[in-house]
Amino acid sequence: MNNSILQLQQQRMLLQIEYNHEKEEFRKQTETMGVERKVRRGDAWFPVSLGRSYYNSLNQMVVEVSRHEGSDIEHNFESGRPVCFFTMRHDPKTGNDSIQYMSFTATVSYAESDRMVVALPDAGRLVDLQRQDAIGVQLFFDETSYRLMFDALDRVMRATSGRLADLREMFYTKAPARKLSFEPIRFPWLNPSQEQAVNEVLRAKDVAVVHGPPGTGKTTTLVEAIYETLRRESQVLVCAQSNMAVDWISEKLVDRGVAVLRIGNPTRVNDKMLSFTYERRFEAHPDYPQLWSIRKAIRELRGQRKRADSWHQKMDRLKSRATELELRIRSSLFGEARVIACTLTGAANRVLEGEKYSTLFIDEAAQALEAACWIAIRKAGRVVLAGDHCQLPPTVKSIAALKGGLGKTLMERIVEQKPDVVTLLTMQYRMNERIMQFSSDYFYNGAVTTAPEVSHRGILDYDRPMVWVDTADVDGKEEFVGESFGRINRAEAELTLATLQEYFDKIGKNRIFEESIDVGIISPYRAQVQLLRKMIRQKEYFRPYRRLITVNTVDGFQGQERDIILISLVRSNDGGDIGFLRDLRRMNVAITRARMKLIILGSAQTMTSHPFYKRLYEFVEGVSKRS
Repeated sequence: MNNSILQLQQQRMLLQIEYNHEKEEFRKQTETMGVERKVRRGDAWFPVSLGRSYYNSLNQMVVEVSRHEGSDIEHNFESGRPVCFFTMRHDPKTGNDSIQYMSFTATVSYAESDRMVVALPDAGRLVDLQRQDAIGVQLFFDETSYRLMFDALDRVMRATSGRLADLREMFYTKAPARKLSFEPIRFPWLNPSQEQAVNEVLRAKDVAVVHGPPGTGKTTTLVEAIYETLRRESQVLVCAQSNMAVDWISEKLVDRGVAVLRIGNPTRVNDKMLSFTYERRFEAHPDYPQLWSIRKAIRELRGQRKRADSWHQKMDRLKSRATELELRIRSSLFGEARVIACTLTGAANRVLEGEKYSTLFIDEAAQALEAACWIAIRKAGRVVLAGDHCQLPPTVKSIAALKGGLGKTLMERIVEQKPDVVTLLTMQYRMNERIMQFSSDYFYNGAVTTAPEVSHRGILDYDRPMVWVDTADVDGKEEFVGESFGRINRAEAELTLATLQEYFDKIGKNRIFEESIDVGIISPYRAQVQLLRKMIRQKEYFRPYRRLITVNTVDGFQGQERDIILISLVRSNDGGDIGFLRDLRRMNVAITRARMKLIILGSAQTMTSHPFYKRLYEFVEGVSKRS
């Protein structure tokens, strides 16, 4: 058996470990975790209100579900995720409330901050929901994504010939990737490394990697590469791990005048985004009213009790006509689109069945499990990966699977095996030079430089762009809250807000509003994020500034930037234990969100027990020698 098959079998085994772990964790949570904790984790809404219900363009019964407006808890609901509904039952004997789950699962069509649309398995379930007094909704175990990943790996291993087998052998060996040969095309609006990246994408016959450190214009480069590819190909497939990443690249392509067809519903729900979704375009098609009438007639016919031979003949005729119209509309929509955009698992959507593409672009490829990438690669002739394996990794919950290497992405594998297909973007346009310098030295061998127009950007004259506020003076200690729900540091949270208030006073209220100076407060711990949000709401001083302040986890800030960033590290203990802060890629994301001012708050004694944080602390304090 060849090496590639053995390695893919190893991947499948590790994925099975992760699947078993996550399923068992979900079972334990479902049985033991209280509703309040699920709500605070962002995995449930309770209580909810049911709104409008209707059949969508995919002929699914959907219902609008709303929670109390203005909740400060970020939720984890997004398009495509399975959910289940529950009710609370009071037991008069014990005096306790218990969760009672309803006997069906549903799927999120799309979700906003306080409202989502949920597709039900059938219309009868709507009646079941409407009969209940107090209902809630929670995320259900995502069996579908795992099924698609297992299926993709199996198909890749079974491939004996054809393009899929070729790509498998290429990605798992040091076999050289083939390239076209032509003189570089000039793109005067791009910098030299961006221009090189676009040219390398166009030259690649098999695979190309665009490695984009923070602020280096990866999306700009990728959009240009897609635009140029469309001069040579009629249609391309563009995927990413998350809905948000798909939305972001789609929006930039639409701004460029590219016809995008978005499969799956967007996370960023606004008219601009919705207007190029498959569902919205389907409903806007001239043939849709006729299809809707036929579907309505089918539903009414199903409700008839008398079912003679003529009933069956009529039903068959209507179904045949409905199928014919669906195919005609689908063909029309795909014929008009130049870019088909979806998540990696969305590439298995039934509307994409049988579709093939010369080129597949995978954005944020360093955040995607390898198995998820293969779902989309099965449809492609060549692959372009873009991302940064020095930033957020894929989410792997099983320690055994992580140690076995499940977290190693396809992008990392190709970067190691084929450095000649990788182009590093080397000029960043986001940060003050000093903020970027540490990240460049530590993660990118000093290769990332700062564009002259931003290198000295700052808010105050003679301001230090990076500051470490040692929490030793406030004697803040980390603590667990609510059934080990999370880790917080109250004294550090108070110091974080006091530090921001002091800095705001130095800038001045008028200037903050005139220049819309925005702030991000980041903590790796969700419990600390929620504590900080609550404190900001309660503090009168910050009332006028609330729209300018965002508080979130590191993951929540991926791809974002702010003028001022404060990072609350939380960890403070005598043992120098820093937990998952040892994942340095997360800290790379956190420190590179700031344009002009970065303030790190943490116990120097605890954090500097780790060599990375020792080096960061010394750099911020101006002690470290530049390499």
